[in-house]
Amino acid sequence: MRLPLAAVLISGIALGGAAFAQDKPKADKPKAEKSKAEKKKSDGVTVRLREQNKSGESGTARLTPAGDKTKVEISLKGAPKGVSQPAHIHDGTCAKLDPKPKYGLENVVDGKSTTEVPVALNKLLGEKVAINVHKSAQEAKVYVACGNITKGGGEKKSTEKKMDKK
Repeated sequence: MRLPLAAVLISGIALGGAAFAQDKPKADKPKAEKSKAEKKKSDGVTVRLREQNKSGESGTARLTPAGDKTKVEISLKGAPKGVSQPAHIHDGTCAKLDPKPKYGLENVVDGKSTTEVPVALNKLLGEKVAINVHKSAQEAKVYVACGNITKGGGEKKSTEKKMDKK
């Protein structure tokens, strides 16, 4: 009888230790994930680019800090294939843009563009500016997508109707 009792005690101790060892990493894991998520939020801003003039084009612009510069990555759905579409950062909002570009961006081709602008992201977030995409170089007055650069990356819903009129 001593042998089975000893086996039960040893098994119990081993299983208890294994259970204890598994509990500790699980408790630490959510904290590590939360830190990564918080870090991601502080790494940049995603601006929603809304359709204008019934273009069928909408998407996002991801702004990430690059020292004293900002990387701007535009991704549009519904963009025409092979068409080079000028894009800029303008003073103002999508509802009322200053027509003169403040910072030029690489043209959007097949819905994609990546540019590094010579201004820090925190400075852009402190200004009243917007990203604007034009139909083409020949039809630069026709806006196809726009998004206000804000800390939240979005814009108030009340500006949506005004944006469609541009």
